[in-house]
Amino acid sequence: MPSDCRLCQAPLTRISRLPVCSACLSGIAPISGRLCAVCGERVFTPYGDALCGECGIEAPPFVRAVAYGSYDGGLRELIHLLKYGRVRPAAGVLGRMLAEVIQGLGSEFGSAVVVPVPLHRSKLRQRGFNQAEEIARAALKNLTCNTLTLAPGVLERKRATESQTGLTDHQRLENVRGAFTVAAPGLIKDRDVLLVDDVFTTGATAGECARLLRRRGAERVFVATVARVLKSEATGAAPDDIEQARGSKAYA
Repeated sequence: MPSDCRLCQAPLTRISRLPVCSACLSGIAPISGRLCAVCGERVFTPYGDALCGECGIEAPPFVRAVAYGSYDGGLRELIHLLKYGRVRPAAGVLGRMLAEVIQGLGSEFGSAVVVPVPLHRSKLRQRGFNQAEEIARAALKNLTCNTLTLAPGVLERKRATESQTGLTDHQRLENVRGAFTVAAPGLIKDRDVLLVDDVFTTGATAGECARLLRRRGAERVFVATVARVLKSEATGAAPDDIEQARGSKAYA
């Protein structure tokens, strides 16, 4: 007999490999509103192009970062179900969401190498799989016109890092600094790279990986995640404010 939904605990009416009810899945919606054209943060500004304050001051090392939904509610629980509950069929649903945002990036590159953010080997042994790679594989299966090549071995995490949860922006940057290496630079040389992860929080991990990939020969780096943490209040700086702050604040 079907069990209860793992998100809302309501009885499931049909047997499925994914123990989540259709109401919970249909309640997961894409991010809406005005977003930063570079990092995807929510912005509230009437000035010109939609840029958050940080991207207006200093551009990050990636061209664009896009995400399907906000990291809260049902989407957060579904990601946790995959990562911590090891319910691997959840990767199929998350992959379909990721495919939607990748499809939106399609006009910006003809082809690209898809590089999942790697786990350290100790975490990989513990979990049994890399959730970013599982989601990326599922996403590529859902793309109708697929000119992307999955290359999970390009990046390696050479140092086990602490959980980013609860760390300040500065601590997050220090936590991932020097944690990655490019194991197969020949696969990205003069190529566009699509960096894939489950969640974009402050951009510390994505920024570190993007800098390293570009340093080792990648032409451009784009970032696609299933979810991102949106700041409770995102403000956009006016042009005069940006000029005054330029050079005094680094992208975090």
